[in-house]
Amino acid sequence: MSGEHVGAIILAAGSSNRMGGIKKEYRMLENGKTVLASSVCAFFSVPVITIIVIAVPENGEEAARNALPPECFSVKDRQILFVRGGSTRRESAYNALLLLADYAPNYVLIHDGARPWASCSLMERLIKAVREHGAAIPVLPVTDTPKELSEDGGFVRNHPKRANTRMAQTPQAFKFPQILHAHKKAAKTKNEEFTDDAQIWGKFMGRVAVIPGETENKKITFPEDLS
Repeated sequence: MSGEHVGAIILAAGSSNRMGGIKKEYRMLENGKTVLASSVCAFFSVPVITIIVIAVPENGEEAARNALPPECFSVKDRQILFVRGGSTRRESAYNALLLLADYAPNYVLIHDGARPWASCSLMERLIKAVREHGAAIPVLPVTDTPKELSEDGGFVRNHPKRANTRMAQTPQAFKFPQILHAHKKAAKTKNEEFTDDAQIWGKFMGRVAVIPGETENKKITFPEDLS
């Protein structure tokens, strides 16, 4: 669409404790790029995405910059900004949204920095869906039988129907003013943990549309996930 402005947020402020102390977003992949660079390149392959905000640990901007090739900073009409992340995923996303507000995008895609294999096609389908619905996420079917556990984790409390259950991925796409407003409300909510941005939208804004995700779009958690 003419004049449409889409931003992206990459959350890379975690400590990567389960990766042996080496930050996973800065690990090299077989394609010769770091995990972080692969995500940035995928976003910048979508023409309407003009700005990326990367949430990094405190004093972590230099390391993040070094994980990106110089050409990432020389793409015409594209910007990369850095923001200090928070102590939780929600806080990191909120900090990035506040910075992005100065650039007034129509929509934003919020992505886990540890998912380097999201495709350009997935992002384009998300943008199409968010234009129509205001919020959209990619999901995959649950292949094993899910169980909801008791508070202490020792017993099965509920048996959700697998047919109505899906595994959520990122990026997750939202109308920008509304997701910022929802995050402002979430920041004031006590004693409630939000595990992704779709949950925040669902609590304060309304329904979230789903599109088919990609099995290749896996999240890196352990060293063996890099291959």
